[in-house]
Order: sequence, then structure tokens, then C-alpha cells
Amino acid sequence: MKWQEFLLEFTERPLFNSSMLEIFPDDRHHIQVQLSRWRDSGKISQLRREWYLIERPYRLKEVPVTFIANRVVHPSYLSLDWALQYYEMIPEHVPNLTSVTTERSLQFVVQERLFIYHHIQPSLFTGYQYIQLNGHMINIAKPEKALFDKIYLFIQKNRFSIDWLKELRLQNLEHLDFAKFEFYLQKTNKRGLSKAIKLTTNYIKGQVL
Repeated sequence: MKWQEFLLEFTERPLFNSSMLEIFPDDRHHIQVQLSRWRDSGKISQLRREWYLIERPYRLKEVPVTFIANRVVHPSYLSLDWALQYYEMIPEHVPNLTSVTTERSLQFVVQERLFIYHHIQPSLFTGYQYIQLNGHMINIAKPEKALFDKIYLFIQKNRFSIDWLKELRLQNLEHLDFAKFEFYLQKTNKRGLSKAIKLTTNYIKGQVL
């Protein structure tokens, strides 16, 4: 597997997993040696484990960080602070990519962005949608699920309070479907979550009515 042969196949799909290189006749050991050499020379970067990205100027297409977030950890979807700012439900700009996954929690840096993944129980891996963003299809939590995930993860280590909720400076909440909160609650018996969601629902209704 030579560099030019590799580019012919992957320059237009620069985010790739090493398993995708099985299209070449080289054995796995030789492929790994080549990847290490290209990484050390700066032609590619290793994102995590078997995932790599062709570096400029060798790639013909850019890869949005949102697409990277979905692909390199599977299954996952964007949620929490990043999704809340995407829906303009909080005023802050959130540079870090926050996702949830049924895999273990982890984080890494790509293109000077921090990618953060929080573990949730498999029954709660729902409430997301498949949308087109920057020319790529991505998984992102629906507005209600992004907030639900935020509360769910917060109360794992903290005591819920309205003061904490106020600190989020939530906004643009008029179109939230509160019935979805109840639907998600039915998928978990997390202690204290029902009370937290009820308080959140009453607080938001008081703000928007």
C-alpha cells in the first residue's frame, strides 16, 4: 500500500478506520507500519484507536467536527451542552463536542476541540434525530432529550436544585414537548430523576406561560 494508491481511494473520504484498508492486498502488519509512518510524518493524524484523519493538504474534503464526533465513537449522538447551544436553548457558545454513548465515558482532542462522551444506560439511548449539518448526516438529541440527558448526568454526582437550573440560563423553551420527559422517565428508575424532571417542568412552564 503506497501513499498515492491510498490517496486515490481515501482523499475524498479522509476520515477512515484502519479496517477500511482491507481493500488493499497488504497484510495487517504492513498496513499498521505504514499508518505509523504516515502519522509520524504528519500526513495523517490518529484520532483514537483505529480512527485516522488525512491531514491538509492531502485531503480534498473537510470533515465537520460534528461528523467526527458521531463516527469515531459508535453508538453516540450529540447532546448536553453542545446540543443545547445548537438549539439556542442556552446563550453560551459551546466549542467542545458533548455526546452520550452506551460505551464507556471518554474524551480526546481533535483539531484543538475537546470531544467528550458520557455513558448512559442503553434504555435511554433514544430521543435523537438524524439531520443534515454542514453537508453530512449526524445524530443529535432532540431539544427535550438534550436537557433530559443534562439533568440525568448531573444528578448522578450532584443534588438537583432550581438554583442549578437557573444557572443554565435556559431560553427559547416555548416549543418543548413535556410529554417526552415522561416518555424518557419510563425508561429508567434512576433515583431522584423523577423529582428533578418534575421540578424542571414546573420551572419551565412558569417561565414560558
